[in-house]
Amino acid sequence: MQIHVVRQGQTLSGIAQAYSTTPTDIIEANELPNPDRLVVGQALVIPIVGRFYFVQPGDTITSIARRFNITTARLIEINQLNPNTPLRVGLRLYIPARPKREAEINAYVEPRGDTVTEELQQSSRNAAPYLTYLAPFSFQVLRDGSLKEPPLTNLLDIAAGENVTLMMVLTNLENDAFSDELGRIILNDMNVQNKLLDTIVTTAKKYNFKDIHFDFEFLRPADKDAYNRFLRKAKERFRKEGWLMSTALAPKTSADQKGKWYEAHDYKAHGEIVDFVVIMTYEWGYSGGPPMAVSPIGPVRDVLEYAITEMPSEKIMMGQNLYGYDWTLPFQQGGDFAKAVSPQAAIQLAADNNEAIEYDTTAQAPHFNYRKDGKEHEVWFEDARSIQAKFDLIKELNLRGISYWKLGLSFPQNWLLITDNFNVVKNPTARFY
Repeated sequence: MQIHVVRQGQTLSGIAQAYSTTPTDIIEANELPNPDRLVVGQALVIPIVGRFYFVQPGDTITSIARRFNITTARLIEINQLNPNTPLRVGLRLYIPARPKREAEINAYVEPRGDTVTEELQQSSRNAAPYLTYLAPFSFQVLRDGSLKEPPLTNLLDIAAGENVTLMMVLTNLENDAFSDELGRIILNDMNVQNKLLDTIVTTAKKYNFKDIHFDFEFLRPADKDAYNRFLRKAKERFRKEGWLMSTALAPKTSADQKGKWYEAHDYKAHGEIVDFVVIMTYEWGYSGGPPMAVSPIGPVRDVLEYAITEMPSEKIMMGQNLYGYDWTLPFQQGGDFAKAVSPQAAIQLAADNNEAIEYDTTAQAPHFNYRKDGKEHEVWFEDARSIQAKFDLIKELNLRGISYWKLGLSFPQNWLLITDNFNVVKNPTARFY
């Protein structure tokens, strides 16, 4: 698999010829919204086995072999090179496919209303072959220890059809907001807590959930120890059923990080208690904030490098957004919220407005500006380059895998690159429990 960035004057047929593939294959792989209007700076995934490299000034056989982590002998053999002849600039060399490692992949899906829309069902079907877990969001805990269930229309069958483990997401949401008071009741009222655990067991058996996932957010700092005790109690209960247990964690960079989102999330304790965690490494750029990358690689790395000092790296799933944002400028705090956009929609916006896509190498994220109705807009989103940077970080830090928030916005390149980088685990209980 290869990532190609469109340059000025390039056409789909020319790009296909350079990589010995066809325009149709590239269109289908990328589900191109603009095959006749490629955008300068647009990243394309080229669906080939391995990749090609075009020799640059100063390259040698040794430097190219080192860059792609293969032996010089292998590079010479595959490309029938003469080791005593300097490489010609522009020469196309074939680089064999990289070895793949196992990884777990989760995706949240958030139905709204009383049913799962056909669009969301189709998005789940499309993603299911690439998933270890599918996580309907969410079972909302009520103050008496009962649950408000999300609609599950066909999601159970979709998961079963692709051997995907169902993740039961429990939240302390009330009126679409995380409630510290609800959290206080759950974590400190033993009658409510015992009823909740009973209800979880009954519900999980009913729907065949195999991972119980607590996403309790904005808890009172005073409830940190109570949350840890609750998790230990829950883990003991679920172990008897043979289930996994996981938690969602705020993106911290130190144990004593201040702020209501962070203080009750104890990385060290969660690492000891649960089977794995999802760290929410996204939303630096968010709908109510100034324009920037949603998950810039530097801050993501900082969080994950701290996390592996507190828990085994094999227990950590990196959180990743499947969307970007379109901001109206000038940004004003408290003004209009940015609009969520899929990577496909972002590319179409750039094409429609004849704007080149730029790439921030520090944040490892694509972006562009355009004008509409007399107003300037700034768009940050994800593409093949940004997601590959995250996959490289997962491998570098030896993380368990990646967790996506959330299905419903189209990003076909992401799923292709999963298959190029990882063998997706389909039986996590047997592998890790």
